[in-house]
Parts: sequence; structure tokens; C-alpha cells
Amino acid sequence: MGRIVAPFGIRGWVKIQPFTEEIDGLLDYPAWYVGRGDDWREVAVLESEGHHQIVVARLAGCNDRDAAAALKGREVGVLRGALPETAENEYYWSDLIGLEVVNVQGEALGKVADVLETGANDVLVVEGERERLIPFVKQVILDVDLAAGRVSADWGADY
Repeated sequence: MGRIVAPFGIRGWVKIQPFTEEIDGLLDYPAWYVGRGDDWREVAVLESEGHHQIVVARLAGCNDRDAAAALKGREVGVLRGALPETAENEYYWSDLIGLEVVNVQGEALGKVADVLETGANDVLVVEGERERLIPFVKQVILDVDLAAGRVSADWGADY
């Protein structure tokens, strides 16, 4: 749901770049999971607030600038069960990662490795025999079938 990018002040607060649609999306959760790779731990959120395009927070056990600096680069998340249900044709980015992308000709283009926010629209980063950047717009993405693990796209293999 976000990434810790820097300490904020001298009292252990951290700056978080949110990956949520709304800046304050993280503020609804009293505890976050902080970590990377296989190293995650639950941390109580003592205080948090939206601050321009970032979130700033004071986390339990993070009492000074050095402790906050040690968290730089760590991801911030919440348990999947705590997230609200998505509307029809809406997806969490984490649900898209790993899906196979196939074009209308039936050619496999690769798997979704990442999703980028560009401002105009989201973009799927698809890794196969080469990397492709495919706009996540209804004119290109024809179907997302989470159960089948597949995205159907109107996107040529030579694009």
C-alpha cells in the first residue's frame, strides 16, 4: 500500500509514498505490516496524517530519526482481509501481478511483473521474451480473469 521513503523530523516519524488511489487510504488502519521480501512485521500506527502527496506516521518502536532512517525503503501493507471489496472491473494491483497476458491472436505476451501509475492511466509491465508496457485502459485490456490467471489484451506481439 506504500513505501517508506525517508524520516520525517527528529522524533521517529516516517514519510510514506502511498500506492493507494487516495492519499489518506492508509490512515484507516490501526496497524500496518512493514518489511520487504520475507521479512515483515506488524507495527502499531500511533499517529498518522496526510501531508500533501505523502503520508507521515509515527510507528510503535520508532522513537528517533535513526530508527526512522532504518525503515527507509521498506514496504507498508495491510492484511488482504482488511481491504474493502473492489467494485466490478476494479482490481488491486497485487491481484494483477503474476497474471498471464494473452493477446487476441492467442499469443502469450508474458506475465504481469508490475503496475505503474503514469497519471493518465495505469500501465502493466509485462515480462516475457522482452518487457512490454501495456496501458491498462478498456480499449486495450479486454478481460481480466482472476480465477483463470489471465489478462486478454488487444496488443500485438510486435508492439
